[in-house]
Amino acid sequence: MLKLAKNNGVSLPAGDLAGLQEWYRYRDFPHFVEVYVAVSKCLRTADDLELVAPEFLEGQAEQNVLHSEVTYTASTIEKYAGIPWSDQHAALVKAIQYGEAELGVSLGIILDIVRGDSPERALEVAEWAAESEGVVALGLAGEERFGSAQYLAAFELARERGVPIVPHAGETMGAASILEVLDHAQPLRIGHGVRCLEDRSLTADLVRRAIPLEVCPTSNVALGIFPTLESHPLPKLIDEGLVVTLNSDDPPMFGTSLSEEFKRCADAFAFDEDMLWSLSLNALNAAILPEARRSELRSKMRSEFGRVVAETADPAVI
Repeated sequence: MLKLAKNNGVSLPAGDLAGLQEWYRYRDFPHFVEVYVAVSKCLRTADDLELVAPEFLEGQAEQNVLHSEVTYTASTIEKYAGIPWSDQHAALVKAIQYGEAELGVSLGIILDIVRGDSPERALEVAEWAAESEGVVALGLAGEERFGSAQYLAAFELARERGVPIVPHAGETMGAASILEVLDHAQPLRIGHGVRCLEDRSLTADLVRRAIPLEVCPTSNVALGIFPTLESHPLPKLIDEGLVVTLNSDDPPMFGTSLSEEFKRCADAFAFDEDMLWSLSLNALNAAILPEARRSELRSKMRSEFGRVVAETADPAVI
């Protein structure tokens, strides 16, 4: 972001990494949105996306993340940076091809509706999702105080065109927002969903329907949803029998990465290798992939996971 801001003459409240990390201390979710928009304004051209997207995939490859499904807010970038979706999409497709050819990693885009945007804008985003190469799902993100009922037409279009829906809910507004998206969006997965535990009936329904939750512990703590990582309900969610995946949310903006998220949770909750494998396998099973690709990744994951565990095992235990 510092590089983009310098190139594009954008003024930021900080001029170095330490300053940005201080800027990324959020009072609440609306403050996070404010910072997120400021970050988006650093993008000015499709060339900027051609810088950012490959760097992201290189970071994933360095962590041995074989496949990523990433929420991407094209409408915000179009609104504040003036880059039309067609140009954004071309840059993203180049990055996807680069990741596959040069890095051996794959990427699927979840193109999201911004809560609070008009139904017409949401319908346009749903059209983009349905017709664009590399887009695997339609999302719904932003402040949960803006409900989802106004986007029924967009959700219906996505379902008619065979596009899965992966909305964010149950982060800042509690169980009610999850119930709402279950009714309106018929989601394949739910982003966050951690506040489902406030409603026993809802929790049981999510278990019964095996709807995966994309849980982002560091993000939840950074936004004040829970006071500390140790107080996060991740172990409770798992104990309840919910399908849980571990995710990084916005990695640089929350000072984490997917690998770091696994490490922090392993340390905080004494997760052993079996639990880390289960969380990884949950993510693979929840991914929007052809079965042949899923089977290929499962074999690769099993081989690599077994190798790493064997290399790091205590010889005395063996």
